[in-house]
Amino acid sequence: MNYLLPLLSVLIGYIFALVIQPKDKVKLKLLLAFSGSFLLSLTVIHLLPEIYESNNSRIGLFIMVGILFQIILEYFSQGAEHGHVHGHSKMEHIPWLLFISLCIHALAEGFPVGHHHDLAMGIAIHHLPIAIILTTFFINANLNKKAIFLFMITFAIMTPLGTILSDYLPLLNVYYNEITAIVIGILFHISSTIIFESSEGHKFNIAKISMIVLGFALAYFI
Repeated sequence: MNYLLPLLSVLIGYIFALVIQPKDKVKLKLLLAFSGSFLLSLTVIHLLPEIYESNNSRIGLFIMVGILFQIILEYFSQGAEHGHVHGHSKMEHIPWLLFISLCIHALAEGFPVGHHHDLAMGIAIHHLPIAIILTTFFINANLNKKAIFLFMITFAIMTPLGTILSDYLPLLNVYYNEITAIVIGILFHISSTIIFESSEGHKFNIAKISMIVLGFALAYFI
């Protein structure tokens, strides 16, 4: 399930967008708010305490490196990791900077999953609306259907690949705490950005607050 959940969530989001072609941005933003709060809660409740139990005095530094690393990735991905894509100009080729930065982000997210099974669910919930938004964006930009498929299937594989690498490469386990701290920084930045960007004008409303509270509560009781 650690490998399947993140993989299936992207494929389901891709198929959903391809078949349904959703137009209701409000519902997608509520789903994003839920995914952001759920992912943030899993990070704070499960990942963070374990990392600080290692008594590594540099953990805070690695978390900040993760935040900075994600900011750099978003410079190239234009914020696609949290559903922030714009424009409808025609595309003839895969946007490679977006593709590479998004794949690096998804690969990094997979590293702690082998040690934290609940995180697979959090990443799956996080990737579902992202896959829907990305696929819809590419369809509207008239990107070739084969290119869209290759983009999304590669994106879907990245997180399970990160989990496989962490499970079978001993060197990664040696630096597990440091790598996980970097991933925590990435998840902090992504989840908090999702929460604050999932409504117009950064305004909170009852529906959004309800979804955020639901995400927090679900993560707590898992």
